[in-house]
Amino acid sequence: MLSKNSNFELITFTERDFSFYTSLRPGENRVGQSFMANNDPLKAKFILLGISESIGPLANGGLQGAENAFLSFASSFLNTQDFPHNCACAGYIKWIGLTANNGHLSELVVELDEFVYEVLTKSLRVDQIPIVIGGGHNNALPLIRWANLFHAKIDVLNIDAHADCRALEGRHSGNSFSYAMQEGLINKYYVFGLHQAYLNAASTQLLIDNKAEYAFYEDYLDGNRNLHDDINGLIVNKLNPDPIGIEIDMDCIADMPSSAISPSGWRLDEIRTVVRKLAKSTLNIAYLHLTEAAPSSEEDKKKVGKALSYLVRDFICH
Repeated sequence: MLSKNSNFELITFTERDFSFYTSLRPGENRVGQSFMANNDPLKAKFILLGISESIGPLANGGLQGAENAFLSFASSFLNTQDFPHNCACAGYIKWIGLTANNGHLSELVVELDEFVYEVLTKSLRVDQIPIVIGGGHNNALPLIRWANLFHAKIDVLNIDAHADCRALEGRHSGNSFSYAMQEGLINKYYVFGLHQAYLNAASTQLLIDNKAEYAFYEDYLDGNRNLHDDINGLIVNKLNPDPIGIEIDMDCIADMPSSAISPSGWRLDEIRTVVRKLAKSTLNIAYLHLTEAAPSSEEDKKKVGKALSYLVRDFICH
């Protein structure tokens, strides 16, 4: 399956692909073996969908590497010990076009927006929960559009160093939520962990105008707020029945190879705790989006692969 201008392709995983990424060991049962035996996206509750592209981050002045995140995840996740799960893999969307110059990057992001939305609408039912892994934060917009197929609006929780509410200046990884707000797709936007040094005035005003609930990472450093209290408060006090999309930008984790890598941020275990709390809650979760991891070296790929594997297992193993 190809996108409109054939710059992106949906590649489905076969038994042979699962076998390629799974290393067998006597006396052990691994996740890859259960996927080999039974990968049925028509029946599972959770559907893994990878996106292997860095067009969005490049269009936003970021780094390449996000195209490597999903297969790094697959190499790690499929080799973890098997566990009871109601999960299948729909495959991954791969950027197969030529490298574009900066003037055409936004056009490619629009093409990707349309293709991600098409893949989701053709691959998932209303009662299934996509877990989208890899690529840039640009892919939040088609995810939100897909979720709005079934609901008037959704809420969105974003754990992120950046608000991704930049100007409507052409699509890139930094303005998915600006476009979603303009299209009237978000009822309530929560974004926790913003780094003050990287939030511009226009993005701040957009958050204020749309009555977003946001908190700076510096507030957590100073002890004025606690992330787990904020998550518990959201779970307890969310009064509207709208589903909520969960966005985890991997740049919120200190030293995580990402499109906007930072030495300052939360530990992986703190984000794991957040994901576990959300998964165990009574919230109606529309999707989980694990985005912006951008490994380049083999060491980076192992680190990212394991981090994403922990987060996915935390989400589906409650």
